[in-house]
Amino acid sequence: MKALTWQGKRNVTVEEVADPVIQQPADAIIRITSSAICGSDLHLYELLGPFLDRGDILGHEPMGVVVEVGANVTKLKPGDRVVIPFTIACGVCFFCLRGLQSQCETTQVRKYGSGAALFGYTKLYGQVSGGQAEYLRVPLADYNHIPVAPDLPDERYLFLSDILPTAWQGVEYAQLPEGGTLAVMGLGPVGQFVSRIARHRGHRVIAVEPVAERRAMAERHGIETLDLTDTAVEEIRDATEGRGADAVVDAVGLEAHGNSGVEFLQKAVGLLPDPAARQMLDKAGVDRLAAVYASIDAVRRGGTVSLSGVYAGDADILPMKTLFDKQISLRMGQCNVKNWIDDILPLVEDPSDPLGVMDLTTHHAALEDAPELYRTFQEKKDGCIKVVLHPSGA
Repeated sequence: MKALTWQGKRNVTVEEVADPVIQQPADAIIRITSSAICGSDLHLYELLGPFLDRGDILGHEPMGVVVEVGANVTKLKPGDRVVIPFTIACGVCFFCLRGLQSQCETTQVRKYGSGAALFGYTKLYGQVSGGQAEYLRVPLADYNHIPVAPDLPDERYLFLSDILPTAWQGVEYAQLPEGGTLAVMGLGPVGQFVSRIARHRGHRVIAVEPVAERRAMAERHGIETLDLTDTAVEEIRDATEGRGADAVVDAVGLEAHGNSGVEFLQKAVGLLPDPAARQMLDKAGVDRLAAVYASIDAVRRGGTVSLSGVYAGDADILPMKTLFDKQISLRMGQCNVKNWIDDILPLVEDPSDPLGVMDLTTHHAALEDAPELYRTFQEKKDGCIKVVLHPSGA
């Protein structure tokens, strides 16, 4: 089959690789019809090479059709149409039963002290082959799928794999009061959905984003937007009677832009041998925390900052005095996809499309075009907000 593979920093290629096969009786194989490029895939493209091997298959936002099931699979059969959550969980352990599937005790990657295994996401999360490919092996398949109807287009369902439940969790964790105001830092795909979900729930949303096309997309859905300037936080306070937003969702996460020291450190990691680079990534402060700092400034006293963006460093410095003085609550974590699906599925199937899932993808492409689109997405060129790949074998 053809698959998108990691070959080095900013170097991904489509290669012919072996088809996946049933390895355990609980596995299933799906033929992928759509697979998106996620913002967190760009972390692999740019920074997390020390935790990857050449030839690793990327991608963790796939859906498709079941073609084969293992002997112990009882809830799937060939021909079923499914979305595959990016987290791999068992559904029956202590954490899964409490709605914390991203902490699954069965698939935790204990070697690196990480939570549940993920598709297509480095040694830190199990080094499981990903879904930017023609076919995908799904472990523990009875639990790790979302069954969907056969008639609606893929785009209605595809984002259930990651970014839509990630955004839903971000809003849940924000703990907004009725009629409250939410500030959103960043209008990438997750920030777009965070804004729409909060607006759908009746909240006022003010989003901060430097890219004009992303602001324009959000404005189509009733979102107030601000350019990323030195006065953005002050403008949020001015719009909220001087107090700040009731809650802020940081949908930016790990980036180097705007902090020369962090950018230098991230580049230095790429020059080290892999063992030394892994240790530095584990222990260093490698995150640009401007979005976190802005969130803390923009939230009112007694409010909540919800982190949906991915951060990687263990030595990043938080402004603890301000957090304490303003009595701010912090909520964060890898998304527990299956915990939110029952709430979201009726909305994506609603003919009125209240969350605008059909107004997010800016680029549809064949799998062969993925390397160029990784570059386009990273550089925020050509109005690129969300890329969906359609493998040629689909």
